[in-house]
Parts: sequence; C-alpha cells; structure tokens
Amino acid sequence: MRALLVVNPAATTTSARTRDVLAHALASDLELEVAETRYRGHARDLARHAAEGGETELVVALGGDGTVNEVVNGLLTHGPDPDSHPRLAVVPGGSTNVFARALGLPNDAVEATGALLDALRDGSERTIGLGLAAGTPGSEDEGAPSRWFTFCAGFGFDAGVVGRVEQQRERGKRSTHALYVRQVVRQFMGEARRREGGITLERPGATEGSTEVVEGLAMSIICNTAPWTYLGNRPVYPSPRASFDSALDLFALSKLSAPAVTRYATQLLASTPQRGPHGKHAVSLHDLTDFTLHSQAPLPFQMDGDHLGLRTSVTFTGVRRALRVIV
Repeated sequence: MRALLVVNPAATTTSARTRDVLAHALASDLELEVAETRYRGHARDLARHAAEGGETELVVALGGDGTVNEVVNGLLTHGPDPDSHPRLAVVPGGSTNVFARALGLPNDAVEATGALLDALRDGSERTIGLGLAAGTPGSEDEGAPSRWFTFCAGFGFDAGVVGRVEQQRERGKRSTHALYVRQVVRQFMGEARRREGGITLERPGATEGSTEVVEGLAMSIICNTAPWTYLGNRPVYPSPRASFDSALDLFALSKLSAPAVTRYATQLLASTPQRGPHGKHAVSLHDLTDFTLHSQAPLPFQMDGDHLGLRTSVTFTGVRRALRVIV
C-alpha cells in the first residue's frame, strides 16, 4: 500500500524522534513517503496532491487536531467520495488530540502507531460523517470558503477563548489546560453581550418550506462527535448523543450571567455519555443536517480548535459517510 505520512514538526508533542520511529514502523508495512509541513495550510496542500494523484491509498497525519483538519480538507477538496479518496489514519501529536481519542485511539504516539499497524494488518476501518461550514448566501460572509471539520465548531464565546489561546501561543506560551482556563475567565469578563444573546438559529421546519427560528442565543457549540473536548483525561460532553454516524449536534446557551455560567460549567465538568448540561437556558438539538447561525455583530468563529476570525453568519451541513478512517 502506498502511503503518505504528513508530519507537523511544530505540534506540541511531536519530535524528530517520534517521526523517525513512526516512519520506520510504517515503512515495514507500507510504501511510505514522509513530508513535513512548512507553513500553515501545507498539510492541506500535501493531502490534496495525494488525493489528486490517484496513487496514494493512505494518508497518515502526525500532529494535533489542526493538522488533522488540514489533511481532511485536502483529501476532500473536490467533495466527499470515501470509495475513491485515500483513507485517513491519525497518530496523535498535539496537546489534546480530540479527533484521535474520539475514534478510540490511544493518546500516545507510540501506542497509537502500534494500534494503526494492527488495524492495517486486520483491514479495520470505518466510514465517518463530517461537518461542513460555509458562508451564508446573501450575507456579508457569503464569500467565505467552505471548510470541513472533524469534531467541533464554535460561534461566539468558545471561539473567542480559542482565539485568546492562539494569541498566547504566538507569544510563546505552551498550550496547557491551565492556559485554557485562564482564557475562559478573561473571555467571560470581556464578553459585552453575555446577558442577552445575539445569535439566531435558523433550520428547516417540520413542514416543507417552513423555517424554525430560535433567537437570543449567547453561545453555540456544534459537535460532530462526543466528547467535545478533554480537560486532561476527563472527557467533556455538551452533546452526548453526537456521533460520527449521525449529522451534527448543537448545544447553545441563552444566558451567560455569572450564576448561569457557574451552573452550566459545573454540569459540563460532570457530564457523561448519558447526560449533558440541561436547564432553562440550555438548547440541545440532535442530528441536524442543515442549519444557519446569524449574529448582528461579528462574532469569533472556530473549527477543530482553529480560530478563523470574525463572522456574522455561518451555514452548517452534516454530511454522513464522508471519509474512510483506519481504526
């Protein structure tokens, strides 16, 4: 099998030694090419060329969730086609590695490599669904390019936290869970619209041609799988029913007052695969194929932990059976 190993040397827990051990192990079973990323978007370009070339059967991503996101977007440049596109394999090399862990892979590069080799020898794979986000037609963001995400997106509060974390990392700070907690507090203190939400949800209604509208949302998290993220080894489940086998789930809050945030943050930390946050200010929707989020004021937007700037409107699509993954 001809394979491409895409390595992000700047990923948090990726090193030259990890790369060499992984490449040596994979080369024993595969006809392997190794490529290191040199700029933002390079993993996407490498994966796109591999898919367009028609000879590569497998692309292995060694890095964090951002690297995986780029590889997926490269593989799906011309749309989803799991029967003809190269398969994807992931070896975790970032700080959190949500996608790899949600697939059930070990959160250790060496152990994950062993699991990957076993899966390749056994022919073990699955086809998963993905989320797609695009600029909304008729809005000022209609020209925003479409982009796939593997496990989550956020519009509003959580995306603002991601943006703050990225700023700190650019200043040399390490990506730690303590860093995220500090930025959550700072985002909350600086949130001008936390008491009255400015996000509107629109989705197809129960009858043909109708639209269901939910107004006054203060934050929104879109999940393609569960968990949404991890705090250390603790999984966090705002949408416990989210799955790679269904479309998208939405969790939103209509109020971000201090008591409400304290209540729902406590519920998030105690969430399980059976029960997520709940209450009069919580909105939980399951298996959404198409919906749009609007805001009068530009809000932060993120996908798979990558801050993408400010948007006023984003249209989401849940696409089942979009990509084959080795597990």
